[in-house]
Amino acid sequence: MKVAVLGAGAGGAASVAELVQAGHDVHFWARSAETLEPHIKLGGVAYEGKLGEGVAKPALITTDLKAAIDGVDVAVVVLPTFSHSAIASALAAAGWSSTRPVVLNPGHTGGALEFAETFSRTGRVAPPVVEFSTLTYVARKYRPDGVTVSGRAKQLKAAALKGGSEVLEIAGKLYPGLTPVADVIASDLSNVNMILHPPGAVLAAAWVEATDGNFTFYVDAMTPGVARVMKQLDDERLAVAKAFGHDLPNLVEEMKLLGTVEADVTDTSDFRAAIAGGEANKRIKGPDSLEYRYYKEDFGHGLLPFLEFARIAGVDTPVAHSLYSLAQIAVGTDYRKGGRTAEAMGIAGMSRDQVIQKVRAK
Repeated sequence: MKVAVLGAGAGGAASVAELVQAGHDVHFWARSAETLEPHIKLGGVAYEGKLGEGVAKPALITTDLKAAIDGVDVAVVVLPTFSHSAIASALAAAGWSSTRPVVLNPGHTGGALEFAETFSRTGRVAPPVVEFSTLTYVARKYRPDGVTVSGRAKQLKAAALKGGSEVLEIAGKLYPGLTPVADVIASDLSNVNMILHPPGAVLAAAWVEATDGNFTFYVDAMTPGVARVMKQLDDERLAVAKAFGHDLPNLVEEMKLLGTVEADVTDTSDFRAAIAGGEANKRIKGPDSLEYRYYKEDFGHGLLPFLEFARIAGVDTPVAHSLYSLAQIAVGTDYRKGGRTAEAMGIAGMSRDQVIQKVRAK
């Protein structure tokens, strides 16, 4: 299959490595020439870890979006969630057709809805959008031309906004291990980062600023108190999911499916032990500032859309509200400005049943 991978961070680099290994014809795009320069010099992406070791060489490495998408069957967007709206506009301007699918790896919470809404506001019909609940990889770029992959999701929830099983099949050929779910609300609310990051990000904010992130986020900062807040936040997520007709596993069970909690964990109610004990989590450092992606992504594009879904469903979410409000104050920002609001997702003024009808329309 001919694939455009859009994004040159750790997730994009890992995607290039896996897709090239699998024999796909890959175009590798990023907006930043500075980011791509080391890859151009190497001729590809150096990789190590769960995907093996080597250099994956895509057919094209470019900052030219039109060239990147020329003739490809599918575009895979592996960008920070706050870039989804911008890349939707850019793809529309570059002539992306309404028949070629786009895969958001990941879509986080509300990504498919926001992407489709932004694309349609250009006056063009939005393409089918496949949304992954979380990124396929636990990966970091420790060198400018390469990626270290410490984890690869074993099962990954995915849903399509338009296109149905046909486009999910395409996504599954690119990323084996997909588990289709009923609609993008189910994949939205299976976004583990929305639950995993905000409690520690808020409750360890002083530690972040005092140490520049010199602590392990999932071990040192996974204290009993943080774990209790996380458990309550997760209970709110499950209640909102149930209001939309979905019975979802709890956070630890979701992470077992992904492989970031060990398969032999039996007590899925002990968040602290299960998460801190995950091999893929143990060495991950804390945020180095309040500008880190846990603060930039997981509130304005995680908890904010979650709160919008909760409001539409009529479910009280006091823990999510508290964490969201405290993060806004600590960071000194208004997450609604440029955030994933109901308006940005195209669901403002809708009832729960209208939202369900929208996400399940073929």
